[in-house]
Amino acid sequence: MKVIICGAGQVGWQIARHLSGENNDVTVVDNNADLIRRATESLDVQGIWGFASYPDVLERAGASDADMIIAATHSDEVNMVTCQVAHSIFAISRKIARLRSKSYLDAIYSDLYRRDHMPIDVVISPEKEVAEAALQRLAVPAAFDTEKFLNGQAQLMGLRLGDDCPVVNTPLRQLSDLFSTLRVVVLAVRRGGRLFAPAPGDQLFTGDECYVFAPNEDVARTLEVFGKKAHKQERLVILGGGNVGLAVARSLEGRGRGIRAKMIERDRGIAERAADALERTIVLNGDALDRSILQEAGIAKTDAVLAVTDDDKTNLLAAVRAKSEGCPFAIALVNDPTLIPLLEPIGVDAYINPRATTVSSILRHIRHGRVRGVYSIGDAEAEVIEAQVLSTSSIAGSMIRDIDFPEGVLVGAVQKGSKILKPTGAMRIDEGDVVVIFAMAADVEQVEQLLQVSVDFF
Repeated sequence: MKVIICGAGQVGWQIARHLSGENNDVTVVDNNADLIRRATESLDVQGIWGFASYPDVLERAGASDADMIIAATHSDEVNMVTCQVAHSIFAISRKIARLRSKSYLDAIYSDLYRRDHMPIDVVISPEKEVAEAALQRLAVPAAFDTEKFLNGQAQLMGLRLGDDCPVVNTPLRQLSDLFSTLRVVVLAVRRGGRLFAPAPGDQLFTGDECYVFAPNEDVARTLEVFGKKAHKQERLVILGGGNVGLAVARSLEGRGRGIRAKMIERDRGIAERAADALERTIVLNGDALDRSILQEAGIAKTDAVLAVTDDDKTNLLAAVRAKSEGCPFAIALVNDPTLIPLLEPIGVDAYINPRATTVSSILRHIRHGRVRGVYSIGDAEAEVIEAQVLSTSSIAGSMIRDIDFPEGVLVGAVQKGSKILKPTGAMRIDEGDVVVIFAMAADVEQVEQLLQVSVDFF
């Protein structure tokens, strides 16, 4: 498949990495020569310098015979015009655009994206994706990282193990014996800054960060087994009234579950717009780093604080300040993955990586139903892949123990029909099954080959 990716920033780069690793013909377009150089030197892609919306630039990028274009520049308008040019001049059949502005995303204007108007097949909203990720974190406050799989029927959870964890110093193979009916699999462990796929004989220790996979019905018991308590999040303070904070507040109001939310926004104009747009959320105009405004918001009596300003350092400091004022749980929006190792030492409980959520969303729409989900862990250190098994796949008809998975790969679940099963060595993988697989970054390409996620698949 021939793909043009417009925008060589972090999102564009990650998408290019995924698609080029699957032996697709990928061309990256950007008006920043340094970003183009970085992409071509580190990835197996072609690079074109220029403005993505210019017809001559797209022509040089090979638009005349491209199968798909992904417009992920920093400008909504450039992304929209790029899709229009791709459709009107080059007849590219599939067009994906990243749009940020709420006005472009309003449901009442969705008719704009019809083929005979502004022909965009898939619109990706980073703010909506991040807002959904924030709501997932709030739903499972014991986890520092979460992601839904299998049509929302199962979850990946990142759990930090404390001294009170009942299963520390227990070999993983014994967990299956101790909790035989619990469909949970430990897919990865981070210890001493290193992420790895554990072997059955490995033990868990205090301070480990574990990524576990479980169906929704088993989440509550899984948390209990790993020493975590399920807390209701009924009182929330949102720090930042921009697009993300506003999207979270609106979603909470729409759910009508009795959640009482307050918002703190430093910019008076943004605060006034948020107050006008929200019905039950109290909006305070002030600095989230100011103790007095936090106290006015009743931070000591809240269940959680969500720091989603447009500045990573402000989010981290505000989260720490909120916890020092008595808030028990803090979530921070963090764009820079190099800051993530600092979260535990400073006491931030969970984080949201907008880049990972946006990349995952785009990949879901690219994969046409075979690979149905991809979630990046850490700084692209590993991936959790949800995929449907093809009849041509080498794993179809094989028992799990007979599949030649690389050492850094584990199967988290197998869905057969409507049933989600915990994988065992004797379980046979059949055509049509949906598998959830953890793979270290170096092993992703081999896993995709086993799943036959390649050109024939699109």
